[in-house]
Amino acid sequence: MVTFFAIAQIIVALAVIAILILQSKGSGGLGGVFGQSDGVYRTKRGAEKLLFNLTIVLIVILVILSIVMIVIN
Repeated sequence: MVTFFAIAQIIVALAVIAILILQSKGSGGLGGVFGQSDGVYRTKRGAEKLLFNLTIVLIVILVILSIVMIVIN
């Protein structure tokens, strides 16, 4: 049982990493760091919103798996 949860944690963690890499915005997201004003308000739509929501779901699953692993051990 512990092995199953450990493998599930690894798979979910790799999925989170892959989705975070897909969400990278390039140099446009770093504009605010170097003084460029971010005056345009943009909402997430389509694939961007799907990736954002999927990231939240996967992080919650990862936290739950971690808590279950602690309780089991």
